[in-house]
Amino acid sequence: MGHNRILQWLLKGDVSIQYQVHRDLLSLDQPELRTRIEREGWGALLLAQRQDNGHWGRGFYQPKWISTHYTLLDLKNLGILPDNALIREAIALILEQEKSADGGLNPARTIEESDVCVNGMFLNYACYFGAAEEPLHSIIDFILSQRLPDGGFNCRFNRSGARHSSLHSTLSILEGILEYGLNGYTYRLPELEAAAASSRAFILLHRLYLSDRTGEAINPSFLRLPYPSRWKYDILRALDYFRYAGAPWDERMQPAIEVLLKKRRKDGTWPLQAKYPGKVHFDMEQAGKPSRWNTLRALRVLKYLGEVQNRSEKE
Repeated sequence: MGHNRILQWLLKGDVSIQYQVHRDLLSLDQPELRTRIEREGWGALLLAQRQDNGHWGRGFYQPKWISTHYTLLDLKNLGILPDNALIREAIALILEQEKSADGGLNPARTIEESDVCVNGMFLNYACYFGAAEEPLHSIIDFILSQRLPDGGFNCRFNRSGARHSSLHSTLSILEGILEYGLNGYTYRLPELEAAAASSRAFILLHRLYLSDRTGEAINPSFLRLPYPSRWKYDILRALDYFRYAGAPWDERMQPAIEVLLKKRRKDGTWPLQAKYPGKVHFDMEQAGKPSRWNTLRALRVLKYLGEVQNRSEKE
């Protein structure tokens, strides 16, 4: 499939895919497409699953993939307009109901310590959807208290004393901090930006997926291409973060880019390689089949990083 045919194939997908193809691959603003996300396709289907109590599933975090938490993360990633009243109401409920003594959000009933990964993901969509800033202060305080000496984060730090950062947790925090800054929040922003800089350095130290001690892949799952990503790390999610953050070219991204290019099918698309087990509202795509989500994300990563690499070589 040539590039134009791939674009045509992408533009036959859900309206959220169409909107992001125009925005990220064609550099065209299509506000009318964006307004349709909440009324059509995947966006409308997700919104329709909301319960009368303002939540999805059985509340904030159960069952995992159909809970309020992961549904709101999915809606954010669709690119739905951020001023949705029902979503803002759900975020206010979470902030009111789920705070723990340590200031973080904690859906667990048997574990006292909040999970920094959950709080990073919450910050990601809460800031996108325009949550009130003051209730976020304790979450920011909690997140910053969890930064490890190696520059990143690990959800086991306050639970079992982890001493080495986790790529899973670190990327979730990075996504949350980015959305916090992009949407004009200011509380402890310089400290968050410093944490983001050290977290990016931690990921780049590992060339996105390699052990800094052995040079081997830290976890084979980091090289698979699932979607939605949920809380789990993979190289495409990481590369897409660097793109969204406007990061400069760094040669330590190259090994992950080479893996990504090898995963491209002969027809020019990328497959959906795996799905995380668990109940879902519905399947956006089928594992083993060409994936519009992965093809879109891979193409926009390669487009952006190719551009910044060319600029860096000319400077």
